[in-house]
Amino acid sequence: MSFTESDIKKALSFVIEPDLKKDIIELNLVSNIKSDGNKITFDLQISNPAMHNKKRVVDACELHLKRILKAEVELDVSITPIPKQPKKPAQNKFLPNVKNIIAIASGKGGVGKSTVTANLAIALAQKGYKVGLVDADIYGPSMPLMFGVENERPQPIEIDGKNLITPVESYGVKLLSIGFFADTDQAVVWRGPMATRALTQLFTQANWGELDYMLIDLPPGTGDIHLSLVQTVSVTGAIIVSTPQKVALIDARKAIGMFKMDSINVPVLGMIENMAYFAPEELPENKYYIFGKDGLKKLAQENNLPLLGEIPLVQSIREAGDAGRPAILQETSAQAIAFKDFAENVVVAINARNENMDPTQKVEITNMDGCSPQK
Repeated sequence: MSFTESDIKKALSFVIEPDLKKDIIELNLVSNIKSDGNKITFDLQISNPAMHNKKRVVDACELHLKRILKAEVELDVSITPIPKQPKKPAQNKFLPNVKNIIAIASGKGGVGKSTVTANLAIALAQKGYKVGLVDADIYGPSMPLMFGVENERPQPIEIDGKNLITPVESYGVKLLSIGFFADTDQAVVWRGPMATRALTQLFTQANWGELDYMLIDLPPGTGDIHLSLVQTVSVTGAIIVSTPQKVALIDARKAIGMFKMDSINVPVLGMIENMAYFAPEELPENKYYIFGKDGLKKLAQENNLPLLGEIPLVQSIREAGDAGRPAILQETSAQAIAFKDFAENVVVAINARNENMDPTQKVEITNMDGCSPQK
């Protein structure tokens, strides 16, 4: 005697998934049903595959099969957990079509944060992603020069009755910077509130369109601009840039601490070591650790963070940035390969973050000095 699949499903429709509170047939959790005599086998997915939960569900299946089929049955159930659905990144009020917002921070100046950000942006664009970049280094904007567009200006556009600015596009990356609105020799002398207001406008009054990744090149340190960023948008995660030397690692540690504060709580995706070693052009296999070795690797391990890459100290990286053609464009060079590997690791880290963590919440500041931000 064998039972029909229809009869088996009817019996199993009385079994309620403990966490989801609906029957396992309605939830489409049962598959590969087979019947051979009184032996019934099928695959079953449940939300909590702990031993006690498995037994509870299997006992319920056996009970209702016996009740509905009016026969003794031998049950063989293969149980697996319900696959996790990737969590959607937080939707930003001002940037609803931007999937991921990534802050690039350093703590210390002079470690090549802007160089890393520019090359990462182009590397992601080369992979086919839609990429935007906000140069949030209000006092020292460098992205217009690095992208070779220092003489261009963002153009106005009217959308749904709103006057917006259109980012400048270069190498497949949409770009906005305070540098577009000030002369090259003009110093930006603003108090904190003015600087943060200017940064907010780069997000809220621009026509960014759809983006897979928006990179934010933050200024050094941990101050007004950083707080303004996490108040304005929901930041998916942060990447910390540092060189291996101890004086840079001290500030990198502070940058990690800032993002990990309970009141800010932005996930740190990992760290990138710039100027990791020097390799002479004539002896590319030789590596000289001018600023020390494994400094950032050890800091990453201490904080249980991945080291996303190591960028060599190469003269052409500086020259390429100064010429407005970032090093990633030198397709087969060692530095371009290093940046491509870095970009690949960043994509993996962001995907893992979105699958395993809830979306970041925008920070709300409840007092004037910003010392006690609350989520």
